[in-house]
Amino acid sequence: MILYLHGFRSSPLSSKTSLLAARMQSLGRGDEYICPQLPASPRAAVELALEIVSNIAPGELTLIGSSLGGYYATWLAENLGCRAVLLNPAVHAARDLATQVGVKTQYHSNEPFEFKAEYIQELKALEVQHTTHPERYFLIAATGDELLDWREMVAQFPQARQRVIDGSDHGLSDFAQYADEVLAFCGVTAGAAQ
Repeated sequence: MILYLHGFRSSPLSSKTSLLAARMQSLGRGDEYICPQLPASPRAAVELALEIVSNIAPGELTLIGSSLGGYYATWLAENLGCRAVLLNPAVHAARDLATQVGVKTQYHSNEPFEFKAEYIQELKALEVQHTTHPERYFLIAATGDELLDWREMVAQFPQARQRVIDGSDHGLSDFAQYADEVLAFCGVTAGAAQ
């Protein structure tokens, strides 16, 4: 099972999750891929993720987290003991999102939502100082990320599998090149339709 956690202001309509959903569908494994709309509250987002995976064994679960979703995925992977793919993950989310308090809109729908001041404390409560099992992590970091510093990402996951992309951008607009590698880490290969 793959649970995809999207980033701040993003949604299940992002290009990366849409591409992965289509790829899983083409392999006959669409029912093994979930990407919910996450609430603005970090605590509520993590609670939703925990509820979704409550009946899935850690060895059968891989989280994919993009940006803020990568921050959530790190906390969840540490607490659940599952694998995680991190796509340009937020490493210091409380610091980086402190300037985002207020009413924002989602990128794919322009639907407004409020990012409340108390959410910064919720983010601090989810911070992971050091990962305990680096072999369970696969980091993809782009040096061209215009929002987050790829060097902080690399430093946060020093012994994890890493792919540092020279260039690209925060949204990983060239993600199609890496989708098969991501799915392989999740235990899904092109010939693995069931």
